[in-house]
Amino acid sequence: MNKMLDPKSLVSLRDEVAAWEANEVAAFLKKQKERREQFFTTGDIPVKRVYTAADIADTPIEDIGLPGRYPFTRGPYPTMYRSRAWTMRQIAGFGTAEDTNQRFKFLIEQGQTGLSTDFDMPTLMGYDSDHPMSEGEVGREGVAIDTLADMELLFEGIDLESISVSLTINPSAWILLAMYVALAEKRGLDLNKLSGTIQADILKEYMAQKEYCFPIAPSVRIVRDCIVYCAKNMKRYNPINLSGYHISEAGSSPVQEVAFTLANLIVYVEEVTKLGIDVDEFAPRLAFFFVSQGDFFEEIAKFRAVRRAYAKIMKERFGARNPESMRLRFHCQTAAATLTAPQYQINIVRTALQALSAVLGGCQSLHTNGYDEAFAIPTEDAMRMALRTQQIIADETNVTNVVDPLGGSYFVEALTNEYEKRIFEILDEVDARGGTIKLIQEGWFQKQIADFAYETALRKQSGDKPVIGVNKYVMEEEHHDIEVHPYDLTTAERQIARTRRVRAERNEAKVQALLDKLVAVASDESQNIMPVTIELVREGATMGDIIEKLKGLWGTYRETPVF
Repeated sequence: MNKMLDPKSLVSLRDEVAAWEANEVAAFLKKQKERREQFFTTGDIPVKRVYTAADIADTPIEDIGLPGRYPFTRGPYPTMYRSRAWTMRQIAGFGTAEDTNQRFKFLIEQGQTGLSTDFDMPTLMGYDSDHPMSEGEVGREGVAIDTLADMELLFEGIDLESISVSLTINPSAWILLAMYVALAEKRGLDLNKLSGTIQADILKEYMAQKEYCFPIAPSVRIVRDCIVYCAKNMKRYNPINLSGYHISEAGSSPVQEVAFTLANLIVYVEEVTKLGIDVDEFAPRLAFFFVSQGDFFEEIAKFRAVRRAYAKIMKERFGARNPESMRLRFHCQTAAATLTAPQYQINIVRTALQALSAVLGGCQSLHTNGYDEAFAIPTEDAMRMALRTQQIIADETNVTNVVDPLGGSYFVEALTNEYEKRIFEILDEVDARGGTIKLIQEGWFQKQIADFAYETALRKQSGDKPVIGVNKYVMEEEHHDIEVHPYDLTTAERQIARTRRVRAERNEAKVQALLDKLVAVASDESQNIMPVTIELVREGATMGDIIEKLKGLWGTYRETPVF
């Protein structure tokens, strides 16, 4: 195992640092004290005054490695952005399918290279738009999708074989995937040419975001079935986007974000391999979704460390042999939780710096937040500005000319090592305590997230964690003369009319027979739920039809609160 320094050089360097501390540093501190006694990253990791080669002397050279080579610390691909920039994937979703289709086309015209879809709360939770629980929420915080007819209109005029499409949805994700497949088949497209992802990461919902329909076991089974179906039928499609983003937005630390996500990964891989499927048959299409927060170097180190940790987990824990199974690819979004309503224009600066750290950390696709998202769904102007932010980084800064340009930085490498160590400490604790699902049921993850969120809130309140415009450099009489995205009050009426028309025109006997078949398939753990779901949506079944039928079989989930 090659190390950075020989023992003699290491001793000499450490002596030199000690002498510097005793002389130059000590003399300067007598004249001017540092701002605090100890400095920390946002994630509470102590940081030193300066880093040298001594801080990474014990790092095996092969742990840093080269881009595109195990353990992928420096990037999943050998040439990275020298060959192609990351996918610029601004998320969109509001109103009806027609409304969001127009936003998609606007973003494509502005140079966006991938699509990402937000769904409204009823769709996320598996309710049709005319369900009483949907009242007041149809199309408000995302697009409303009830039937295949909606999916057809959502992607009307868009070539699905030439652009990748992300569907940000979890408990009802497999139904949206079924609609997407049915749409592609109706158009005569080759499923193996479709690229994109469904999020589908249900375990992080129980941990953080709280959007779920069924108990944990059947929910994980659905994820398993999506992974298996796509591995066999959609060779370029990512059947899951393991998401640390929502764990972070719920208040976790950055290291909890990535460690908890890898804990979820382990469950999904175990579930698929229990079927006798080799890990190399499906792992190359697993994908991830992380946030880029405000601590610039911490985020870069986090991305590098999680790639390394993932590679080691897949190789050492699951016996992967194909390098593609060990190559972590991730989408990134700048941090919505950092956006402020006061002095909202400075959100552009926050977003630009967060986007730059995502790029320097080696993301594969990126969403940059709109400056007005503290108020409402972003306007077209805000989305154009957010996209231009990415385009300036890609085309004007030249940071894309060198792969992993911060590789070898003493600080970045030392922080990457510390992150990897802490990730595996958390994973070891999860294993020792009985595994991810057991700890979700006990509320362990939820408590870890809540505790860090509470500590962060206290720091903001005291001013120890500065938030410009909120607790520092505050403007006393600020007026928000901002144009926000309007909610069309006809949305629900238009959406419900289409859903009811589909119900009226479908073959009801055939739909009911297929719903009974769905229950039979769902009752047999050895069967895959995807094919019958595709049949159902093709025949006009609504999302609510499918979810309610399975609730009769599986029941629902109620979380036990923890304090």
